[in-house]
Amino acid sequence: MTVVWGSLFAVSSAVLIAVLTLSVSLASHWLLALCVTALLIALKFLRPTGVLRAVFLSFALAIVARYVYWRTTSTIPPVSELQNFIPGVVLYAAEMYSVAVLLLSLFVVIDPLDRAPAPRLAPEKLPTVDVLVPSYNESADILAMTLASAKAMDYPAGRLTVYLLDDGATEERCAATDIGVRDRALARRAELTTLCEQLGVHYLSRANNAGAKAGNLNAALPRIHSDLVVVFDADHAPARDFLNETVGYFDSDPKLFLVQTPHFFLNPDPLERNLQFSDRVSSESDQFYGLVQRGMDKWNATFFCGSAAVLRRSALNDAGGFSGVSITEDCETALELHARGWNSIYVSKPMIAGLQPETYASFIRQRSRWAQGMTQIFMLKRPPFMRGLTLPQRLCYTSSQLFWLFPFSRLIFTVAPLLYLFFGLQIFNSSGYEFAAYTIIYVLVNALIQSMVFGRYRWPWMSELYEYVQSIYLIGAVTAAVISPRKAIFKVTTKNETVDKDRVSSLGWPFYGMVALLALGVAATVWRYFADPFGRDVTLVVGAWNLINLMLGALALGVVAERRNLRRAPRVALDRSGELIVGDVRYPVTIDNGSMSGVGLVMEAGAAPELQTGQTVGLSFHTTVAVPQGTLTLTVRNIQPEGATAIKVGCDARHEDVVGQRMLADLLFAESGRWVASTQRRRSPVGILRAASYVFYWTLRHGTRALGYLHLGPDRPRDGASAPHKPQ
Repeated sequence: MTVVWGSLFAVSSAVLIAVLTLSVSLASHWLLALCVTALLIALKFLRPTGVLRAVFLSFALAIVARYVYWRTTSTIPPVSELQNFIPGVVLYAAEMYSVAVLLLSLFVVIDPLDRAPAPRLAPEKLPTVDVLVPSYNESADILAMTLASAKAMDYPAGRLTVYLLDDGATEERCAATDIGVRDRALARRAELTTLCEQLGVHYLSRANNAGAKAGNLNAALPRIHSDLVVVFDADHAPARDFLNETVGYFDSDPKLFLVQTPHFFLNPDPLERNLQFSDRVSSESDQFYGLVQRGMDKWNATFFCGSAAVLRRSALNDAGGFSGVSITEDCETALELHARGWNSIYVSKPMIAGLQPETYASFIRQRSRWAQGMTQIFMLKRPPFMRGLTLPQRLCYTSSQLFWLFPFSRLIFTVAPLLYLFFGLQIFNSSGYEFAAYTIIYVLVNALIQSMVFGRYRWPWMSELYEYVQSIYLIGAVTAAVISPRKAIFKVTTKNETVDKDRVSSLGWPFYGMVALLALGVAATVWRYFADPFGRDVTLVVGAWNLINLMLGALALGVVAERRNLRRAPRVALDRSGELIVGDVRYPVTIDNGSMSGVGLVMEAGAAPELQTGQTVGLSFHTTVAVPQGTLTLTVRNIQPEGATAIKVGCDARHEDVVGQRMLADLLFAESGRWVASTQRRRSPVGILRAASYVFYWTLRHGTRALGYLHLGPDRPRDGASAPHKPQ
């Protein structure tokens, strides 16, 4: 079927491209393009697979090819008009970059792979496993959950060893001349050493922080001895079945170096939280982990993502350890090993739960590191020409790295219409009628492709929004990596932050300036429409383009206008039975929700004890692993009625003892089915028009809210912002 599928795709594409690059009248083009677009819309409603999917993509790419042909041969300003030619060529290059990224991404995801479950091995055949948890500045509470969850993974005793790699208390930091640095490092080492002793985890540190995360991992390799190495970020707590679902693959392929799994996040990212669409729209990472990695798995090009992965120790030895030339050591390591002939596998089941940045500033810091690291790899390793890679692997790595050049094209697309509206520059040499006939159809077909291919994993318009809010700051990071690819510095992403009041992000002010500029573009559209009656068709088209940019800008304001968030840890919905222990009496309860800092309980009002805030109580429930005593110590924080027959009790959890740490980790992270269900629930495809209506509503709502934030001073929270919060 794959051969037939590919043959039909190639033949039909060749025929259609040949036809649609013929010189025809504008009216004929309109008719043909509208007919093809209508066919694509009809096919999309059929949710095509197999041959119909090939037909859909063939017709769609023919429209793209027709646009590229017209754009290349008919629209670039003459070189004699340098004021038009130079920005015109820049805009053309940005468009061709977008087309190239589209084609590469379609190749990557053309036939995403769904792996059969890992073979189950007899206990005596299971390899030994070392779990490495690198840490720099994460708190003991976060580390306790990850380490306890790693220790609780279902695996035979004696074959699993867990290590904490603490880079926050190196020998250099513990002996620093700066008293503050030294005292913090010594206190951290003492606290984490005690934590590791309680949990049965090995504590490792090193001389200094050389090489950042890659250096930390490499320093541990000579001190461990197992067959397989598992890496978890400090805030990535695994489910109990993680090893059962991954280790078996290594038995059947001696050249397998990697089994990568998705990263699932408990908390919304700053866009989801500030625009309040986290329960409705698929997460940004879902497109990568839900589709792109499966697509790369088809071509043996799945790469290491820094966490939630199992690696073969002998493969790491073959490559000299984790690669550290770039600041994205994960992708770089996978690239080196693929080039050496090693294989990779992707398992699409989410089996870890982690944290992502809470604030826009931390979000940008994280994305800047990714953008710089991937650009470094592209500049220094040159995957399109790297020896040892297959052609599909070259294309997959090139796609992943070229993607991070999007800040340039996104800013060019934002500024380009203003050059005409403000200065009358003719950087796109066509009439408004021609522009509509070619460009609007191309944009519509592009949206249909995105919706058909990525519909379950990414809403229309979401990619544009995510790119827009990153572009202003990432363009500098990418430029620096292009100019000096060896000088990028690894910066740790801050997690578990709080926002004490509604505020404009410290990085948000350029977006207000951009929106003001785009609003002036709307005024310029009106002025130019009446001042230049002969160019009204062009003015209307360019004005519409600017208006779309203004909508994205208004949404971006909603992102940088950060909402108050005092929750110390994200809440996980639960439905577990337990017993509340007050003195010597036990009361049945339902554990409604939980977090790394506490739990929420529901009790029948008539059977509930008299409770007071600040009171110490115990919670007992069935755990998936044996836990001595089996009691989680809680402190009552709030009590409130839940309807007429129940009460809700919010409690803080205490982490001082190993029992509480293990119980809370089991309660929150043991069951991967919770992460699978959450991911599937958010994968609801939505049509282009419906998505556009939501985006328009969000634009009005959050753009207005963001303008209201302009009145906030540093010590002037909005009404209600200082109300007491519930920790659970």
